Amino acid sequence: MDEIWNEDGVFYDPHSGAHQSRDEIYRIAGIIKADHPEFRYQPITEPEVLGNSARVKWVSGRPGEPPSYAGTDFVIAKDGRLAAVYYFIDELP
Repeated sequence: MDEIWNEDGVFYDPHSGAHQSRDEIYRIAGIIKADHPEFRYQPITEPEVLGNSARVKWVSGRPGEPPSYAGTDFVIAKDGRLAAVYYFIDELP
């Protein structure tokens, strides 16, 4: 967490709202992962980078099975670390 997130970073979750600070982001990431610990996230396109931002489209599910859901992350960087991640759930492709 310390290597990739700014101390005041913010993670925006469509269900639970904004989570600010490394400790809070680590906490919410653990809650999300606990719902489906065997799922793996896989990018479905190359990240699109524009200035200090990027968009990553992905799917998630159990390895070897069709994806269970899809999403898009919008990422803002500051000083080489994550400043904000906007986590969207999409329709499966």
